[in-house]
Amino acid sequence: MSGTLNKVMLIGHLGDEVKMHYFEGGGCVGRFPLATNETYTSKQTNERVTNTEWHNIVVRNKAAEICEKYLTKGDKVYVEGRIKTRKWQDDSGNDRYSTEIQVNDFTFLSTKREAEASTGSATASNNNTQQKAIPNTEKPASKPISSDDDLPF
Repeated sequence: MSGTLNKVMLIGHLGDEVKMHYFEGGGCVGRFPLATNETYTSKQTNERVTNTEWHNIVVRNKAAEICEKYLTKGDKVYVEGRIKTRKWQDDSGNDRYSTEIQVNDFTFLSTKREAEASTGSATASNNNTQQKAIPNTEKPASKPISSDDDLPF
């Protein structure tokens, strides 16, 4: 394979509200932090340890407006995009770098209120774990390609 791939898929919780920046040409950019967690049991102490990784998310134009309208701090969201590192200078003239996830697709998974409701009492938790069935809108899996099939390339 001679090509390269820059693709990121994250599921996490918003760490803050979506901050919007509007430009003269009518475009806009929305930015928000996204937290992803890794939980494991420490072999030395036998305690559960949770590590949180923070990601800088960037959404543009119509997608940014949708995120601003519907997302709030604590909401769970799936984002898909690419990693982009920007170089800039601070007030002292020092070179600074920031790594961002430039989003090209996203799905709202749950609101903070839904997450809090599902972690209520044990009986309420058991009732809330059954989610509504979401119809599968994906195309059915295609048959495997055999050597007898005509390939489009």
